[in-house]
Amino acid sequence: MMMATIIAIDEMRDRGMSNKFMGEFRSAGLVAIMAALVVNLAGCDAGRAPAEVGTLSGSKLVRHHDARQVALGEQVFKQYCTACHGENAQGAFNWRQRDAEGLFPPPPLNGSGHAWHHPTAMLRDMIRNGSPPGKGRMPAWGDRLTEDEIAAVVEWFQSRWPDQVYAAWYDMQQRAQDK
Repeated sequence: MMMATIIAIDEMRDRGMSNKFMGEFRSAGLVAIMAALVVNLAGCDAGRAPAEVGTLSGSKLVRHHDARQVALGEQVFKQYCTACHGENAQGAFNWRQRDAEGLFPPPPLNGSGHAWHHPTAMLRDMIRNGSPPGKGRMPAWGDRLTEDEIAAVVEWFQSRWPDQVYAAWYDMQQRAQDK
């Protein structure tokens, strides 16, 4: 339900729905998301093995994130990325709205934004080379971070994504690889 609501909001925004309508839908969608989170968190067991996650395409996957890579990614993120993306990768509250200079603020990377719309190669490229001209203020980190550190940062923030978001990203990643 949460994933369907996020996708529906993104689709309506992409199709140019009015801000008033989007606000009303988003309010209803947030209520649905909160209800789904309460139900899902009630059954959480921190000690259990990773569960199989169903994707929107019907495939199944078991999430696995290398603990050493995630730890390195967290360290690098905290050193270089928190000033803009926030301590918990929450991004700017108004990340969808261009600022006075026409640039987008830092988006969330915690699964609540649109990073999951992008294949791994694109996420790494954004870190390495920065924002495309006229899009945002993301600096290029390719001269300061190694490829392993860049990969670790992506692994860290993806490890924070809810299963439904990760599953939607996984489907998109598979389609990108098939091209």
